[in-house]
Amino acid sequence: MTNAKSVLVFLIQSIIVGLAVAFLVLFFSGTRPQPGLAGTNTHSGPVSYADAVDVSGPAVANVYTRQVTTTNSGGYRNDRLRVNTSLGSAVIIDPAGYIVTNYHVIGGASQVRVQIADGRIAEPTLVGFDAETDLALLKVDLGTLPAIPLGRSDQLRVGDVVLAIGNPYGLAKTVTQGIISATGRGLLGLATFENFIQTDAAVNKGNSGGALVNTAGELVGINTAVLAQDVDTEGISFAIPVNLVRGVVEEIKQNGRVIRGWLGLQPADLSKADFEALGANSSSGILLLEVFEGGPAAAAGLHRHDLLLAINGEVIHSSQQALLLVASLKPGDQVEVTAWRKGHTFTTTVVAGERPKERVQR
Repeated sequence: MTNAKSVLVFLIQSIIVGLAVAFLVLFFSGTRPQPGLAGTNTHSGPVSYADAVDVSGPAVANVYTRQVTTTNSGGYRNDRLRVNTSLGSAVIIDPAGYIVTNYHVIGGASQVRVQIADGRIAEPTLVGFDAETDLALLKVDLGTLPAIPLGRSDQLRVGDVVLAIGNPYGLAKTVTQGIISATGRGLLGLATFENFIQTDAAVNKGNSGGALVNTAGELVGINTAVLAQDVDTEGISFAIPVNLVRGVVEEIKQNGRVIRGWLGLQPADLSKADFEALGANSSSGILLLEVFEGGPAAAAGLHRHDLLLAINGEVIHSSQQALLLVASLKPGDQVEVTAWRKGHTFTTTVVAGERPKERVQR
């Protein structure tokens, strides 16, 4: 009996010691339960984004520009030359040395220099630019370079974590972190074709042209602008989505420019009261303020003050929608346009032309 009692005590002590050891192992291995509501599966984010920076950081470059201007004093013959310097960022997208930045970073500069992450400096060749999306493609000859992997901006969700990497105030390879605040932002007056990613990652002077990356280190946007209407505004910045960057880069590589469709129209948005005043039985459509003589729309019989209701069956609600839709066409494409004039709806076929360089009309 004594032996049986001793064995029982030994087993109980062993179990208690084993449970204590197991608890300590779980506690110090970091797998202890996380605080949260009972029954919920709580997830914490990564403790570091260093791996994402290691992937993308080497492909982010610094851009330095010089611009020579003249100043005068009341028309007297004492004009002076003035040298303005500026800085920005850029992203290596191809190991062969192709680099993307904002057009406003290098536009008008008399000298541009690019410094890559390993410290080497080169004067790039301007392959081409697209002022209407504020993008420029440069190329440097420095051998094989570290290129950033390209992600998918159409897969971004509001709340996704992103990192902004650039050269703010000359502080190379500065990384800030935020989340996606919104996608598809337009009508900001920053560019003709706007489809911006909005984020609260800190973006400052010199960040323009730099990388917006996801937590895998993939490029999802080119940081372009910050909303700073007053000193109290913060946490609102905008990036050009990488899907748009892809298309512009390929067009520049193939054609030296971006070729877009054009119908030869000057449209205007209408309010509900405007539709009623016109006597139009519609709540959608845009007014044709101008139909350019000799343009595709004029050749198809469209007139000034017609209402444009649909393009290729897609109902038109705004000038911005029409702009993006027409720009996606290729010269020579046949477009079915539905319009309204003086109480009658009609359809005509317009043969798209090529959008004139930096033209503001649709």
